[in-house]
Amino acid sequence: MNAMSKKQVWFITGSQDLYGPKVLEQVAKNSQEIVAGFNQSSTITTEIVYQPTVKSPREIHAVCQAANSDANCIGVILWMHTFSPAKMWIAGLNELSKPFMHLHTQFHAELPWSEINMNYMNTHQSAHGCREFGFIGTRMRKERKVVVGHWNTTAVQTEVDDWCRAAAGWHESRNLKVARFGDNMRQVAVTEGDKVAAQIQFGYEVNAHSLGELNDAINAVGDADINALIENYRQDYQINESVFSDDHQLDMLRKEARIEVGMKNFLVAGQYGAFTNCFENLTGMTGLPGLATQRLMSQGFGYGGEGDWKTAAMVRIMKVMGEGRNAGTSFMEDYTYNFGATDQVLGAHMLEVCPSIAAAKPQLEVHLHTIGVRCDVPRLLFTGKAGPAINVSTIDMGNRFRIIVNELDTVTPPEDTPNLPVASALWEPKPNLSVAAAAWIHAGGAHHSAYSQAVTTDNIVDFAEIAGAELVIIDENTNIRELKNELRHNSVYYGLARGL
Repeated sequence: MNAMSKKQVWFITGSQDLYGPKVLEQVAKNSQEIVAGFNQSSTITTEIVYQPTVKSPREIHAVCQAANSDANCIGVILWMHTFSPAKMWIAGLNELSKPFMHLHTQFHAELPWSEINMNYMNTHQSAHGCREFGFIGTRMRKERKVVVGHWNTTAVQTEVDDWCRAAAGWHESRNLKVARFGDNMRQVAVTEGDKVAAQIQFGYEVNAHSLGELNDAINAVGDADINALIENYRQDYQINESVFSDDHQLDMLRKEARIEVGMKNFLVAGQYGAFTNCFENLTGMTGLPGLATQRLMSQGFGYGGEGDWKTAAMVRIMKVMGEGRNAGTSFMEDYTYNFGATDQVLGAHMLEVCPSIAAAKPQLEVHLHTIGVRCDVPRLLFTGKAGPAINVSTIDMGNRFRIIVNELDTVTPPEDTPNLPVASALWEPKPNLSVAAAAWIHAGGAHHSAYSQAVTTDNIVDFAEIAGAELVIIDENTNIRELKNELRHNSVYYGLARGL
């Protein structure tokens, strides 16, 4: 499910006819060199596409319309090489529906002190040309990313890549479909929400399907597909030979393989990028999908347990944003605590944790599942890789959606957990568990989250700004009194911004 490989960000340079053909030729040449530099950079993973310099309201309007209608264009980078009178941009920006980044740079890093003249000054006017453009963006209340610095530095290219990843996540969000197999867990509050409001805000649609429809797809799977998948299991995971020699365990594994193939066929046929299910809704199925769900997540599908469609969507969106990075994203749940010298959280779920976050090759085992349905279910066992991570929760506040981010340090567990039959990750939330948990609770964060070592806080900041969603960040600088005031201020702001 490679979502970024064919996506593009357009690079559009603003100028005007005032400077004459020689200057405009230089402007175009410089812009092409910047685009070439971005595309040759190992830091920027999205293709940047050069567009001809725009010099008039009509040209600006036309390129904005073209960006809107191009399915592969996920956003635009706008740069004012010279002075581009900003009233020229009003019609185009009013119509532009793709997110845009304002790159505040200049072609040369250093000034040619002994040669500098007014021709040089007139050609390289980004310092004040971008301020003119910045004003109209603010005057029109356009949300955008502003990146400042020389274009050929790693710092600037990292910011560009971060924003491109957020734009890719937004593109996915606007085109995503989430399948709900059954309903959400009974009596649970946080997995509920307004699906119409979510589609208006984020673009993704959430559709319910009966277990009967899913079972039809599962029952249609042939033995050849099951046999092929069993061989994949042998290659991908550590498996004790007893799983294959014991008739009961092998039968459970084959049933799980049938579920995996059937679920994937259903999702692909329906063009779904994410899905949910619930252990309370399994009529006709041989068990709650464990290994099947883990493997589908590892292939790029988003997932949320107990009908949690908001988290399923966010897992998929974050998988797109983190594509190509040597790290993973998973559905996750804060499960239990380890209080000690440094307080820690052991994250897990009943079955469904994605092996993309594993520290080592997962072990495939068959264990008894006792919640919702009592039967043996194959699953992958592993611990999460140590390193920086984030937990992200999207919640429905009634009059708006709030995205909550907590920065984490995932650590290696001090001991093995031989009796724990599920995958897990152990982390230390920032600034510490006491503050982080209180802040999460005050903000209304769910017990489910999208956990990632491939996506950064900056990626989520950019995504939330593009989406126009409220964002709360819990990091090493979080203070509970300040956070509670932030939540109060946010409530007023979003109430006024959206109208009564």
